[in-house]
Amino acid sequence: MGARTGAPAGLGMDSAAVRSRMVARIRREGVTCEPVLCAFAQVPRHLFVDSALATQAYEDTSLPIGWEQTISKPSVVARMLALLFDTPHARQRGDGRLGRVLEIGTGCGYQAALLSLMSTRVISVERLRPLHERARENLAAIGVPHVRLVFGDGRVGHAPNAPYDVIVSAAGGDALPDAWLEQLAVGGRLVAPMHDASTGGQVLMVVDRQADGYRRTVHDAVHFVPLKSGTV
Repeated sequence: MGARTGAPAGLGMDSAAVRSRMVARIRREGVTCEPVLCAFAQVPRHLFVDSALATQAYEDTSLPIGWEQTISKPSVVARMLALLFDTPHARQRGDGRLGRVLEIGTGCGYQAALLSLMSTRVISVERLRPLHERARENLAAIGVPHVRLVFGDGRVGHAPNAPYDVIVSAAGGDALPDAWLEQLAVGGRLVAPMHDASTGGQVLMVVDRQADGYRRTVHDAVHFVPLKSGTV
């Protein structure tokens, strides 16, 4: 699915009520972080998927976006973003924002759009040029603020704008790249899917950088595309 058809019309997707039902489902599943829920209520997910799949955009399912990549389930994205807020550093800001964010794996741009509503700055890195360009078009179409898209190898992060208050990855590997840990600010939090040797699957790994080192905790089982090096 490399080609993209035009935006869907006449499908009732532009109604806030459609997004509100998705938000209510996410809330029932345990995500109660208000900045996250407010962002989901505002960003039109159907504009980030192929028009042939638009009727499924607000279901709790991942969808293909081409080039063997997917847009993740809303419930999983919401869970990851809620974890980003669950730190003393985020709570101390007091403005419902995450600060400076590094996103690994822009994909179609949907999560970057969400992050733009809950942060002061988003740097989003994508290694696949066609997706990088698609995300640029998608975000420009809805007027997303303070997001910078970078075409590059996400495994090396983006040092020029480091350190980051938050790092979040939309791809999973066997180990966290050292560059991510180095670019995370003291007091910051990293959330990424990682391989779990005990189950053979993936889990959400949360890393908090403290003054004396890094603290890691394991959360939900998930399934994300693999983290790869290089650009294409």
